[in-house]
This record gives sequence, structure tokens and C-alpha cells, in this order.
Amino acid sequence: MKKTFLSLVLSLTTVVFIASCSNDDDDPTNDPTCSDGIQNGDETGIDCGGSCSACETETIDLSGDVTEDTTLDAANSYELSGAYVVKSGSTLTIPAGTTIVASGGTSAYIAVERGATININGTAAAPVVMTSASASPAAGDWGGLVIAGDAPTNKGIDVTTEVGDLTYGGSDSADSSGSITYLRVEYTGATFSNDKEFNGVSLFGVGSGTTFEYVQSYNGGDDGIEFFGGTVNGNYLVSNGSGDDSIDFADGWNGNGSYWYISGGAKAGIEGSNNGDDGNATPVTTTTLSNITVVGPVTEGALYFKEGGGSFTVDNFYTSGIDLGVNVKDTDTEANARIAAGDLVITNIQFADTADGFAGSNYTGTESFYTEGIATGAGNGAAAPDWAADWTVGLDNSAAATENLAGEISGDVTLNAATEYILTSGLVVLEGGSLTIPAGTTIVATGGTAAFIGVSRGATININGTSTSPVVMTSGSENPAAGDWGGLVIAGDAATNKGVDVTTEVGDLTYGGSNNADSSGSITYLRVEYTGATFSNDKEFNGVSLFGVGSGTTFENVQSLNGGDDGIEFFGGAVDGINLVSIGSGDDSIDFADGWTGSGTNWYIKDGAKAGIEGSNNGDDGDATPVTTTTLTNITVVGPVTEGALYFKEGGGNFTIENFYTSGVDLGIKVKDTDVEANARIAAGDLTITDIQFDTTATGFVATDYTGMEIFYTEGTATGAGNGAAAPDWASGWTAGL
Repeated sequence: MKKTFLSLVLSLTTVVFIASCSNDDDDPTNDPTCSDGIQNGDETGIDCGGSCSACETETIDLSGDVTEDTTLDAANSYELSGAYVVKSGSTLTIPAGTTIVASGGTSAYIAVERGATININGTAAAPVVMTSASASPAAGDWGGLVIAGDAPTNKGIDVTTEVGDLTYGGSDSADSSGSITYLRVEYTGATFSNDKEFNGVSLFGVGSGTTFEYVQSYNGGDDGIEFFGGTVNGNYLVSNGSGDDSIDFADGWNGNGSYWYISGGAKAGIEGSNNGDDGNATPVTTTTLSNITVVGPVTEGALYFKEGGGSFTVDNFYTSGIDLGVNVKDTDTEANARIAAGDLVITNIQFADTADGFAGSNYTGTESFYTEGIATGAGNGAAAPDWAADWTVGLDNSAAATENLAGEISGDVTLNAATEYILTSGLVVLEGGSLTIPAGTTIVATGGTAAFIGVSRGATININGTSTSPVVMTSGSENPAAGDWGGLVIAGDAATNKGVDVTTEVGDLTYGGSNNADSSGSITYLRVEYTGATFSNDKEFNGVSLFGVGSGTTFENVQSLNGGDDGIEFFGGAVDGINLVSIGSGDDSIDFADGWTGSGTNWYIKDGAKAGIEGSNNGDDGDATPVTTTTLTNITVVGPVTEGALYFKEGGGNFTIENFYTSGVDLGIKVKDTDVEANARIAAGDLTITDIQFDTTATGFVATDYTGMEIFYTEGTATGAGNGAAAPDWASGWTAGL
């Protein structure tokens, strides 16, 4: 037996040995050397016959008052048969690996008075566990853990806890009630009275000098963990299977919380309030919460902002399977006033895998208090976080099958190829942020015109597909069609002839600068499908739109399939486009303009409605600078097309094209007579096409409608993108519709 038992036995009511001790020389456990150095007996004079296990395994009843410093022993078993109260001035220490089983129903709870301390010293490998003694444990089998402190609350000073009859509340914000780490409480929440129930852990006026980390409430009958005022911080908290709210705070709590994982609660994931009697009571509940996951279903919202709410800042908030994000009653005047005053701010909240009839909030005011984005929550989205491994129970470690995407990304976010993402609205990577999309990821758009992915100037996107596992962005419609959603829009800091700090025609992003080497990331093996939703009467999304994107960006192996407008379009910038495929575009297949100075290699274009390639300089000023200047090599255009395999327009630019294969086109190169600047550029020798092959031409075929005398193209045999009219070998595996 551990020597600490002598101090413990003074505050315990009963000692029961569950193994009889006898001296049996034939007993294989008759080890003359026990771990505590005592053999054939212990301090109490019991003869163990040399058996260590007989001496060190006991069931000890816990009840009554702890009036002096007491340390439990993890080698013993403890049964909580009644109230076990640590009195002011005393300390209870519970070492790692200790288990306490409660058998006393409502009367069984552990309480720590104001001025007392409790030190629960669990570890990830050996948590302290407080649980039910029932053979068939259930929520409400016993009370829970109640701690009273001397920190401020807006309920007053020297008030009484709603359970346990402890006095709490004072003026010492830094008060310490001890240290609690790696604790699991199970099957708590016994009904104390008609309107009072125990929570898993209740912290009344507990001060910031207290450590409260790595704590789980499992299958409690009422709230899992609740803060009643005070200033203690709560980090790495888990609440699952609560019969009421999962984590609750009120009464002027002024602590902070980080890394909360909540699942399977009956009512609110988080209930945050100020005061049930006076929503404006002071001190006002004020907190910063970060890295939060709530997995539903829940009936009262992922966050219930009530009874005056308070001043909350919440960031990186992941929700899954909920029907209501933020619950705010119209009749809660003080809570609504706080939102109107900007006291509730939620950034990067992700509503993933939402339930039918989902609403982000039922708040009816006009203030926008939350910003959607991609969140990791407590660490792994809906799946149990890594930091909860080993010491918790009842958690789901599998990731969600689907997740909704919308809002803004301000940090570094990486998607998971094992998850199907639903793009419900605009998703914009803000300046300084990055979005990484691994090979094999699928993003399904359901939000129509509102659904697009935007990359701001100064942000990056890394699409890391492969030839066998491309990244696919597509329509969520059962009968997908062109124009089902927007597309991918990227804004950069490279030069355009539209100016500096101009706005994209869709997505409202700012682009254009002086850094031609600017990088917006790397895009490889991407397929976008059924894009081109109509933004306005004269503005439509393209499959991929690149506004002022710099040469530091990689843009290779990209396909647009069945887009409603252009397939791929370069608006100025200097990025190169390599191994591009555009099939079934409703307008031009690949378009470049506004002073684009990149180059293109291996373009395969088929079945576009208008021009195979539309190349221009500036629609307002055909001579604007920088002039669109490019070298294109290994190009295939398969018709029919209505505006030429190449449409040289709006000033055109300085183009050199080599190995240009066309098939089934009715017009090779289109140049309007009325386009003065484009015609002048041809006359000046700025358009040169060598080895262009007009194969299988349509009836009435015309090589060019240019009426000048200059010969700017040379016919010959071309392989185009690789195999003439047939799909090129480099497009095998990752494309569709070829």
C-alpha cells in the first residue's frame, strides 16, 4: 500500500479489502518484493503473504468532508457513495490512472469549496476517470464535479451554487482552485430537484489561476461542462452525448476557450449567455473562442446566443450535420442589441454537411456578424481531433463524407481528397491566404451563379492533381448542364492594359499591378465542368478566368468541359498556359486579351460554339499597352466553329503561332474589316502563323476573311496538340468528353 494512505484514511469512511491475504508459499504471486518496498505486510499490519496484488488492490469508499491535504492512490479502487466535499483550506490530489465509480445517485458528487483546491493529474495514457458504478450505466447515474471559486460573476458575491450548496463569487480574478488535466467524467447529471440538475463539470466563479485542460464529459444527463461566471480558461475540452447543452457559459464568464470538440448533444452545441435575470448585468460575459467543432444534430443551434449573450469573438468554427448555426431569439432584446453593436463576431465558420432546412442563423437583424470559410475546428473537422486520442471515449474518428464550402479563407487551408465538397456559394481566398487542393479531390457546386471559387491578389491556390487523380470541380445537378455554376477566378499582380487595381468582371476581385513574375500558386491536372453561370446580362463566368496572373504561377494540364461561356480566359498578366483542353464551350474555347504576355503550348480545343481561340488586345483601345504578345505552339482546333479557328480582334496583338492543326472548321482566321488596329497589326507583320493545316474543312471553307494583301500564314502539315484531330496522348486519364 502507498504511504499516502495514512493521510487519506483519516478522511475516508470505510476501508474494504477485496482480496484476502494469506501466506501461501505455492502462490505464484508470492513475490517478496512489492513496488513500495514493503513485503509480507504493510503499514496497517496486514499480512499479505508476500503478495503485492493483495496489498495494493482495495476498494475505498469516498464520502464526507476532506479537511486536510489528501492524496488518492491510483492502485486503489474508489467508490463514491455520497457527497465528497473538499473543504476550504484543504487540497485533494488525484493521480494519473485513478478511477472513481459513483454509486450514490443524486447524493454522489465531488465538490470543491471556495478556498479549497483540487489537483487532478491525469495523463493522455492514464486519465483520471469518474464514472457510474452501475452494471448498465446511463446518463444521470450520479451528480458530477462541482468547483466553487472566488472570481467575479454577475450573480453577485457569496452566492450559492445551484447544486451542492457551495458559496462562490468574489473579487479575485486570479483565484486558483487547483489544476485539472486529463479528466473524464461519465454518466453524470443526476436530477437534484425539478429545476436543478448536475452537469458533468460545473465551475462556479472559478479563477484564471486554475488550470482546466483536457477534460471530457461523456453521456451526461444535463450540460456537459458549464462555466458560471469566473475567469478560468477552458482548453482541449470534449463533450459528447449531453442530455442538454454540451458546453455552457453564463453569469459574466470572462475566460477563453480553445480546442473544443462537441458531438451528439441534445440541445445547443454551445450555449453562451450573460444573465438569465438581467441580460445587461455586469461583468458581461466576454470570451474569445477558437478552434471549435460542433457535430450535430442539435435542436438549439451550434451556438445559442441568449439572455443578453455577451461579447464573443469566435474563430475557426466547424459545424457538421446541424440545422441551425447561430440561434438568437427575436424576443431576447439584450442579445439582439449586442449583435447590432458588433459584440458577436464569428470568423471562418464552416457549415459542413448541413441538415435539411438549414439556416446559418435565425437572427432577423441586418448586421452580418459571421463570415463563412473553411475551418478545421478542433483539429480534424467533424472527426475526433488528434489531441483527444487515448484518454477519451465514444468519439468518431472518421471524417465527414461531405462538407459544404462557402465564405472566405484568410489562413492556410488544405482540403481532404477523401471528402466530397459541396460548393454552396462563393468561396474566396483572401490576400495572404492559401488554399491547397490535393489530387483526387472533387468539389460539387450547387449554388448557381453564387457558387464560384475566387483567389484574391496576394493569395495562392495550389491544385495538386495528377494524371490519374485530377482535381474535379463540377455541377451538383442530377442533370448537369452548361452554366450550372460560376467557375474558378484568379486575380494577380501582373501587368494588364486595363490599368492597375481594376476589378474582375465577375467575383469583384482587385487585380493588376507591375509584378509580372507574381505567383498565384500552382494549378496542375484540374478539370472544371458545367461552368459559366450568368452573372448579369453582359457578364458570365468562364471555366477558368485568370486576371493579371503572373508568370510565377504554374498553369498546366487544365480542362474546361461544357462551360456556358468561354472555357479558359487570360485577362492580361504573364502566366503561361501549357497542356490546356477546352471542350464544348458555349462561347470561345480559349480566350486571351488585355495585354496578356504569356505563351501557350499544347492546346486541344473541340466543339466550341464560337471561336476556337479568340485573341485580342483591348476592347476599348486596340492600341493599349502593354500589347497582347504571345507565342503559341502545338495547337488543335476541331470544329465546327462560327467565328474561326482563330479570331484576331480588338487590336489583336503580336502573335506567333506554330504547328496549328484545324479540322472541320468553316473559317480559319477571322479578322473584321472594321477592326482598324487588328488589320494594321497584320499589315505590320505582327501576326505570323507557320504550318497551319486546314484538314477536313467544312463546306464553303475560307482560310481567312482578312482582306489585306499581306500573307501572314503558311499552310503545311501539322500535328497540332499531338495527334491532329484526335485527343493527344498527354490528355489521357484526367480529361473527359474527348
